[in-house]
Amino acid sequence: MKHDSYQDQVVMITGAASGFGALLAQRLALRGARLVLGDRDVAVLERVAGALRGAGATVLAVPCDVTREVQVKAMVAAALARFGRLDVGVNNAGILTPMKRFVDTTEDELDRSYAVNTKGVFFCMQQQIRHMLPQGGGVILNIASMAGLGGAPKLAAYAAAKHAVVGLTRTAAVEYARQGIRINALCPFYSATPMVTASEVAEQQAMLAQGSPMKRLGTPEEIVAAMLMLCARENSYMTGQAIAVDGGLSAF
Repeated sequence: MKHDSYQDQVVMITGAASGFGALLAQRLALRGARLVLGDRDVAVLERVAGALRGAGATVLAVPCDVTREVQVKAMVAAALARFGRLDVGVNNAGILTPMKRFVDTTEDELDRSYAVNTKGVFFCMQQQIRHMLPQGGGVILNIASMAGLGGAPKLAAYAAAKHAVVGLTRTAAVEYARQGIRINALCPFYSATPMVTASEVAEQQAMLAQGSPMKRLGTPEEIVAAMLMLCARENSYMTGQAIAVDGGLSAF
């Protein structure tokens, strides 16, 4: 079966240097998308973009720290200058805060989590929506977390920020549904991305896996498959949703 849902579509991905973002870029390149990739790790971003170009993809790489509104504006402006439109925005950049008890969480940790995980999504959504309105629509996917749908023991700052992402998603989806902009959030359980494997969470993967009815964690490939489904042209009646991809954990 030919995958043509993304042929010639302009897709922006933040946090594109590794994890879900880099894998999504690879999958979209195979489907004919034109890519705008952003990340604050410029060296790694250029390696990812270079590999994709070498395989024949059309890629614009833009250094971007999503906590800086001016950099987000510059990234969207660069996409429009190069391609003339923006069809899909995937707001994937995020950080995981240190695992600690609620009462031990610091103001700096809370501020940092909100800066990247919430304000970064907010800045991206604002710019994406502003430029999608004149073209008659588009798709936005925000990467939240299962921690944005329920409690996340020892990850208070992260959970608070991801709940905020779900709130932003639902609010904007209602506001812009009639203008043809679909906005959803994806809420994955833990999977083996660098953000997880480089944190204290990695030591608890076996225990976490037992909490899922499938008795395992997700794979990046499974999460990216859901991302592709949520952003596809054919999925044209879904908006304002926070979709759990969690091996059945939320069914309890």
